[in-house]
Amino acid sequence: MFNLILFGPPGSGKGTQSEKLIAKYSLKHLSTGDLLRSEIANQTALGLEAKKVMDKGELVPDEVVIGMISTAIDQNPDAKGFLFDGFPRTSAQAEALDKLLDLKNTSISIMLALEVSEQELINRLVKRGETSGRSDDVNVDIIKARINEYHKKTTAVADYYKQFDKVVLIKGEGTVDEIFHHICQEVDNIM
Repeated sequence: MFNLILFGPPGSGKGTQSEKLIAKYSLKHLSTGDLLRSEIANQTALGLEAKKVMDKGELVPDEVVIGMISTAIDQNPDAKGFLFDGFPRTSAQAEALDKLLDLKNTSISIMLALEVSEQELINRLVKRGETSGRSDDVNVDIIKARINEYHKKTTAVADYYKQFDKVVLIKGEGTVDEIFHHICQEVDNIM
């Protein structure tokens, strides 16, 4: 089973590249945000627990999110692998994910980190904000705060996976196809 974490700051092209990766390699997309919404909509025990926490304005505990990921993996026994989106965000979550995957006789194969200059990220997000209607994509100060928050939180996750030689940096500037070509070269080397 091939399991991939795709990382990158806001505006780095994760969404675009994720779609292409899922199509080319037949991976199952695991977005923690989507999982939470689905569990809540289906009123599962985990979903109801998550909703109580979210209704208080608090973050859903890692063990609840890990439980949802476990369920999603179990529901897709024939999956060739999973693309993790938005998780893990902390080294504790990375450790918990590794323990879960170990129980399921699999592991993270690679963590791809898209690297894009701050100015390019700002340019992309402002341009996206012109058509997306997302208020957090039009204010440069908010964009910079989001980029800084990404770097503060995710450095620890990259450091965690670096100790296992699983982190590959990908230049996230160029055309969509050029970036995808570089990503595929790395994936093909591991598969």
